[in-house]
Amino acid sequence: MPPPHIAVVGSYATGLTMRVERLPGCGETLLGTGYRVDYGGKGSNQAVGCARLGARVSFVARIGDDSFGQMALALYREEAIDVSHVKSTKGTPTGIGFIVVDAGGNNCIVLDPGANDHLTAKDIADSASVFDGVSVVLTQLEIPVAAATAAMACGRQAGSITILNPAPVRPLPASILELVDILTPNESEAYVLAGRDPERKVEAEQVAHELIDKGVKQVVMTLGEEGALIVSAEKTTHIGAIRVAALDTVGAGDAFNAGLAVALGWGAPLEPAVRFAAVAGGLAVTKEGVIPALPRPEEVLSYCRQSGTAPPEWIAGRPGCI
Repeated sequence: MPPPHIAVVGSYATGLTMRVERLPGCGETLLGTGYRVDYGGKGSNQAVGCARLGARVSFVARIGDDSFGQMALALYREEAIDVSHVKSTKGTPTGIGFIVVDAGGNNCIVLDPGANDHLTAKDIADSASVFDGVSVVLTQLEIPVAAATAAMACGRQAGSITILNPAPVRPLPASILELVDILTPNESEAYVLAGRDPERKVEAEQVAHELIDKGVKQVVMTLGEEGALIVSAEKTTHIGAIRVAALDTVGAGDAFNAGLAVALGWGAPLEPAVRFAAVAGGLAVTKEGVIPALPRPEEVLSYCRQSGTAPPEWIAGRPGCI
């Protein structure tokens, strides 16, 4: 059986990372160490994550006409990602993310979108051939909402599963949420999308149902160390996180979304797909950096063997993973 074809529509941003003992307070200056220049951007990370796990990936994005943009294209060539619809934008810098990671693996990020802000609904329409025969369309909100909306509309028209990872979060109308088959917010993002005050806590399941009432088909809410909550109109299921020593949490959400998209692309039902995503996201926090931490099939298989869990058929049957 050929691997699933996944279309990722999203951002690329070069990540400039530094480590500190603790995250700084307002107006505070700290000394850091370990400065790195890395590949980044949620869309790009998720595209690479899907490719690493064995999917055929097409990426739709905008990069700057600069050295950071060339750095991105070199990555995609190495990961065998189709870049026919990655456009270089003259006179605009490639997106940049400034990342600070503390000793416990927690992080804060500031993003300048750069060329990502120039990705338009017309770009998506011009890339319509990408969506023919794709299993899953995966997008995020580091690009203009109009572009993400157009991607999900194209996916819905093509009969693909549409996944929206709503980060960085912003309120969205029901007309957009109705295009989402699976929404993957964290708890605070879910509050914003539901129009709730994050300071007035209610059960996560209730917030998820409010999102379903707005038109989302199913919600997979990530809960950090507590795993994830799958909520549909009929059922709620909690999926636990795997137990690992966290070194760097920056890429966990991207690895989770990539694992979810690939599992669904192979035809897995949602619950085992989320279990697989939890393994992919958990393994990602055990290494420093995002791209180096995105797991490969053999790593997932090794974890399954060590933990005594049955690996997914599409992983166990891959060459080199038997």
